[in-house]
Amino acid sequence: MIQLVSAGVLTAIVAFATAFAIVLAGLGAVGASQAEAASGLFALSLATGVITVALSVRWRMPVMVAWSTPGAVLLINSGAQDGGFAVAVGAFLGAGVLTLVAGLWRPFGRAVAAIPISLASAMLAGILLDICLAPIRAVGELPTLALPIIIAWAVTFRFARRYAVPVAVAVTAIIVAWATPLPSAVSIGLPSLVVVTPVFTFDAMIGLAVPLFIVSMASQGIPGLAVLRANDYRPNVSGIFAVTGVGSIVTAFFGAVTLSLAAITAALSAGPEAHPDPNRRWVAAVVAGVTYALIGFGAAYAAAFVAESPPLLIQAVAGLALLGIFAGSLTAAMVDEADRLPAIITFATTASGVSFLGINAAFWGLVAGGILMALLRMPVGRR
Repeated sequence: MIQLVSAGVLTAIVAFATAFAIVLAGLGAVGASQAEAASGLFALSLATGVITVALSVRWRMPVMVAWSTPGAVLLINSGAQDGGFAVAVGAFLGAGVLTLVAGLWRPFGRAVAAIPISLASAMLAGILLDICLAPIRAVGELPTLALPIIIAWAVTFRFARRYAVPVAVAVTAIIVAWATPLPSAVSIGLPSLVVVTPVFTFDAMIGLAVPLFIVSMASQGIPGLAVLRANDYRPNVSGIFAVTGVGSIVTAFFGAVTLSLAAITAALSAGPEAHPDPNRRWVAAVVAGVTYALIGFGAAYAAAFVAESPPLLIQAVAGLALLGIFAGSLTAAMVDEADRLPAIITFATTASGVSFLGINAAFWGLVAGGILMALLRMPVGRR
């Protein structure tokens, strides 16, 4: 039991520490106030914990749910929406509805799963590129602050990879506290849920909701299923999509980005490290869910910490956390030689950050790559 509990606590701490700054930065980029960003993080933490516990107990398997970290990066790249944060919340709600439909309507779910992995991975790599360059920019602009963080991350990565980003976050907190005195957690108090009335616009639905849905599915939902299947678990796929869709819809009203299956951290509770007996590993997921919900009560302090930190420093930590995902996405995009050129077009278009007709680059990257892929796959006689 000690092994199961420790694995669950570790899973939650690693998952939260490696991505909370990314979520807060993403919400802030699309116009959320500090209170709204704290509300979104709090709602995500509670929903992650509740859904993880519910599904793991129901199916007796380690089903880890998490917020969409690549989706949060997409928000950073998208920037403020015309109409403010309420428009972004409308897009969050739209992405949640698409996730629910993918769970309830199997033809749609199959169509989403049929999106070429090379294009989806290239789109994700294009979204991640800018923030993965942040550590380099931080060294150039804030060398005395950024270098200790990067050195701590690199040294820890050499000896204990899973702790590298939490250590980087801890060093960042020390540096920020030294450079800018932070208020105490007692003075900030507990977070509260702030209701945001969504506003729906066509541009945000196409340019933000659709890419948010696709990148969440492609980078976390489907890989999360692969992690479970690699450990001989066969979950109800439609049920997972439906539940995370409902969770995303509910939490969207509190300023939260989309929920999805966890992918990377899921291995900590689903693999043999959690327990030798696969039939008992669900307990580790339950512990992780409870821990996640409890950590969420520190969302207000986390938001204050990010607000007081130099933005580039927070982006640098986020970039370090996402380097592995970026490398994996770029590799997956380039692995098939026949699809390499369409993948490059998708990557380049997405990374350009250029919007057209009010729709951001991630959507156009997928469209451009898809058109070229269809053209290249067309029989010669019909070209």
